[in-house]
Amino acid sequence: MAKALTVDPAVLRRLRESPKPEKIECLLALCELIEGFGRPHIHSGLGIRKLGNRLFECRAGLALRFVFLDRPDDLFVSFLGNHDEIKALLRSRKYR
Repeated sequence: MAKALTVDPAVLRRLRESPKPEKIECLLALCELIEGFGRPHIHSGLGIRKLGNRLFECRAGLALRFVFLDRPDDLFVSFLGNHDEIKALLRSRKYR
């Protein structure tokens, strides 16, 4: 059974400001994340990678990635950024 998806308002803002092709790629990746998380053969194409305790990232398109938490009741998408932005986020320890 797929978990619910919760998206941080800052991620939604960034998606709204993105160019249409990038936005479409990101939204499709979120749909695939809902269906594929926890099913390794399916989610291998999403590039899901564990970053920490219940913290993961997945590809959101060619240049962007989502950072999300595997919470008991949902998957919480807390950040959308490129590789460098995610590295900086992890170094700052300000992720949720």
